[in-house]
Amino acid sequence: MTARPSVAILCWEEGQVPRGLVQLESLRGNSTNAASYAYPVRFSRIEGANVETVLENPDRKILERMIDESRRLVAEEGIRAVTTSCGFNALFQRELARSLDVPVFTSSLLQVPLVSALIGGRTVAVITAKKRALKEEHLRAVAIAPSLPLEIIGMEEAPEWNKIFVAPDEEIDLDVVAREVVDRACEAKGKDRSIGAFVLECTDLPPFAEAVREATGLPVFDFITLVDWVQAALGR
Repeated sequence: MTARPSVAILCWEEGQVPRGLVQLESLRGNSTNAASYAYPVRFSRIEGANVETVLENPDRKILERMIDESRRLVAEEGIRAVTTSCGFNALFQRELARSLDVPVFTSSLLQVPLVSALIGGRTVAVITAKKRALKEEHLRAVAIAPSLPLEIIGMEEAPEWNKIFVAPDEEIDLDVVAREVVDRACEAKGKDRSIGAFVLECTDLPPFAEAVREATGLPVFDFITLVDWVQAALGR
């Protein structure tokens, strides 16, 4: 008998995803690739959710739709925990969690306080899809204190990756993107020896987590490590 999914992943609307992100979805480790999980998950696309309404200018209508769909999934399909396919939904962590009677984990950024404790208060380096869009409000919503040693590394400074935002209809070279992710991590570690671990905010970055571990010698936490942790807590 096939196991029923315990975790639901709220995703961007079909057809609203930049070409480069569609390519990234084909990689094992990506949040919207079923092969990334050793257990079944339930994907659910949210109407109107896209780069503009989630990342650039967060829209409360999307929050309302996520709440409605999450309640339906819990009531009708027995879903026992809810997450989202974009780390920038951290902004809505508290409101979404308060609206449901099951665990809600909107973003891999929720791991940052734990990681900080694990590494003795050394600097946590967060690699994000777009540094400019990651604001204090996102961090506070997932309990990241202003006093926590934190470095934010934006992937938009990497030319191939940035095509996702400036040329959304163009394909990207995945091998080049992989090198860009590793280069950004190594550059950060080289400049700041206090960095003790990395957290990948973007749910499209986990396919490159192992390469970052190998290149930096540091622990790397991402969306998949968070989902695995919650799934283990729920039991199978």
